[in-house]
Amino acid sequence: MVALFAGTIIFLSDEPTTAVDTAVAVDAGSSAEQTESPGQESEAPSKLVGNARVPVPDGLPASLEGTSLPGGWAKTDSNGSLVPTPQLRQLFEYYLAALGEETLPQLVARIEQALARLEEPARSEAMATLGNYLDYKLALGDLEVTYGNATSLDANEMQQRMAEIRALRRTWMDAQTADAFFASDEAVDQFQIEQLRIRTDESLSDGEREQALERAEQALPAPIREARRETRKFTDYQKARSQFADDPEALRAWREERFGDEAARQLEKVEAEQRAWDNKWQSYSSALRELDGLGLAGPEREAAVDSLRDEYFEGAEKLRAEALDSIR
Repeated sequence: MVALFAGTIIFLSDEPTTAVDTAVAVDAGSSAEQTESPGQESEAPSKLVGNARVPVPDGLPASLEGTSLPGGWAKTDSNGSLVPTPQLRQLFEYYLAALGEETLPQLVARIEQALARLEEPARSEAMATLGNYLDYKLALGDLEVTYGNATSLDANEMQQRMAEIRALRRTWMDAQTADAFFASDEAVDQFQIEQLRIRTDESLSDGEREQALERAEQALPAPIREARRETRKFTDYQKARSQFADDPEALRAWREERFGDEAARQLEKVEAEQRAWDNKWQSYSSALRELDGLGLAGPEREAAVDSLRDEYFEGAEKLRAEALDSIR
């Protein structure tokens, strides 16, 4: 999705972009200032790559605790050369998202530790790609500063900024890497711009506008088109539930027409189970409030609550109730 922030286009994706870009720019500048001598220019953040002197804490930054390192990025060709992938960018962003908890040099060192699993020449190529990516992010921050604080852009202005950022990416990275890292994001960004252009085109009738939007969506990558279809199904279903709230048979017919017989039956089963759970949980909560009114405390209350759960729930439901009780 294209959004406006401080007059700039933010390209929303699975991982942080503009927010991290700015943090990289600030932290890279700070790191360079700490090491430069009088009369020297600040070093590019790519100079941090390969700096073996940077100590790395034993534990992960707090925001990364309990998370999994992105996979699928260690791809090479038959000659052992690196094959750039979206997952490699995800690896970079996985660590860069922790800026502020650790310095940029420390996070770069963490990325290098991950890249060390690669054999040559892929390892050196991945390190070079990391350096280029960091320099690109700093350059992007500089470019965004020039955009000022405009809060409203038309489609043509947004298109121009997107073109500038797209060109910047391919200035700092080769075309293969830039396409691997950003092609999906750029397709979504272009679609959002086309949506704005179509929706603000007063020459189009409602039917023409709908057809134009459908054609624009066809330019999206297949996985994104499918995700949008699934999202629309959910949105439409929520509307149908409200529309047919007092007519279960009509809702059942709508489900079968939209999702097919088997999926409709499964959906109806899940919803019935959820309604049963909701009713059971409400009754239990009411009984629990009455129990709390007795003034029990400590082990005595714990035993009484556990006994109450046994009355209303069994198996996995009891575990679910216990978990919900813990966050009341």
